[in-house]
Amino acid sequence: MSKKVAVVLSGCGVYDGAEINEAVLTLLCLEQQGASYECFAPNIEQMHVINHLTGEPVEGETRNVLVEAARIARGNIRDITQARVAEFDALLVPGGFGAAKNLSNFAVAGAAMDVQPDFLALARAFHDSGKPIGLICIAPVMSAAICGEGARCTIGNDADTAAAITAMGGAHLPCPVSEARVDVTHKLVTTPAYMLAGKVSEAYAGISACVKEVLALA
Repeated sequence: MSKKVAVVLSGCGVYDGAEINEAVLTLLCLEQQGASYECFAPNIEQMHVINHLTGEPVEGETRNVLVEAARIARGNIRDITQARVAEFDALLVPGGFGAAKNLSNFAVAGAAMDVQPDFLALARAFHDSGKPIGLICIAPVMSAAICGEGARCTIGNDADTAAAITAMGGAHLPCPVSEARVDVTHKLVTTPAYMLAGKVSEAYAGISACVKEVLALA
């Protein structure tokens, strides 16, 4: 029977939401590997809005994470509070700054971060049910918060982020862009994607490996 995966998006756009290439590649890899999926996002306001041409915050503008994520999902997306773990075999979370600004506040709080409550409740429910979780790009900074102390994960080779993961109770594993790292004990799979990728094909290789390993654990 085809595996069904919940995919959580954190907005739309690398600097303030889900990384679009990573999100699309995740969905593509799921289809290529014979799985189905459904997309979810928190129904909350973004931390801020970034002009993706200049990289600067846009003063006075607000956007909703769920509404923005619907752009990537072509409107086929639901509020994360409507996700039911029993309906899925696994959870996948693409990266982008939205994972560190909207799903958590790692971008501003570092190792003292909090994870967005609705997302944390869902992710922990997957973990507690023994169902695998795949975290991509910067999203693995939430590994210990979701899976508990000792969760083994990767963001590639960035020393400062790796140190923050260790400070939060995780264990960082170096990883090239084309690979994924598997923590069998915690049923956690992570890959660096655009933490290291210089082009779409490089991100694709690692995300494909991540999806393959997640489905293998499901």
